[in-house]
Amino acid sequence: MDMTDCIFCKIVKGEIPSYKVYEDDETLAFLDISPNNPGHTLVIPKEHFENIYSLPGELFARMSLTAQKVSIALKNGLSTDGVTLSMNNEPAGGQLVFHSHIHVIPRMKDDFTVHYPHKTYGEGEAEEILEKIKAEI
Repeated sequence: MDMTDCIFCKIVKGEIPSYKVYEDDETLAFLDISPNNPGHTLVIPKEHFENIYSLPGELFARMSLTAQKVSIALKNGLSTDGVTLSMNNEPAGGQLVFHSHIHVIPRMKDDFTVHYPHKTYGEGEAEEILEKIKAEI
């Protein structure tokens, strides 16, 4: 994607208005325009990186600190019962905007609570998966 077409880059540049929750030198947090719950906030790096694979680790850590700050603000300011953090990567992972971002979603006990289905490993499968992952770390 050409960064000039990236909606989040346009928000960083002030070309598109947003409801800014927090901003520092490296990150920006703003309300999602299609929230799962009121207060749903997106945390982005100001510099364009498509997803977690290209995002420098130090910047991901900075985004995480901002997400924590926003989470605490949501808990205290909106009296939430909890918070869900998520980062979708690539279309199969649910990514719709190809600029790295963390969703900080305020949760209430009786909201739309959705959990991913749980699966079990077959005989020897966990060991095989473990070795494949460890070989890449």
